[in-house]
Amino acid sequence: MRRPCMTTDMTTDIGAVGALTAALLLALAPASAETLQLKADLSGASEVPPNQSPAKGAVAATYDTSSKVLTWKGNYAGLSGDATAAHFHGPADPGKNAGVAVAIKPFASPFEGTATLTDAQAADLMAGRWYVNIHTAGNPGGELRGQLTK
Repeated sequence: MRRPCMTTDMTTDIGAVGALTAALLLALAPASAETLQLKADLSGASEVPPNQSPAKGAVAATYDTSSKVLTWKGNYAGLSGDATAAHFHGPADPGKNAGVAVAIKPFASPFEGTATLTDAQAADLMAGRWYVNIHTAGNPGGELRGQLTK
């Protein structure tokens, strides 16, 4: 008695198993890391409450979602006096105030730096709930402010 040839069926079964295995591996693979670009345009009008400072500034930042490292470069000009401090604040929506999340040191313009964020800080940053604040003696609550946006 001859046995039926199963080559075609086995090849089809092996191909289906291979495709299923590949699909499962892709589904279970960890999400890839991203490097996000963020920016903040700094002005007195963005302060809470707003002030009449003619000063302007800008901050460009990158955030690496894998390492949780925030890197920034910024500048400002036209302050009413020397800067006394600079910080990232959060969590706060535009128009709201919050405590210091990360100090910017040194803060003389131009400035740059890096910080490794906690999970909570990273979540607030990604949700757009951080802002940059430049403080002066004449405006101790902040002379320039800008919300970090993607």
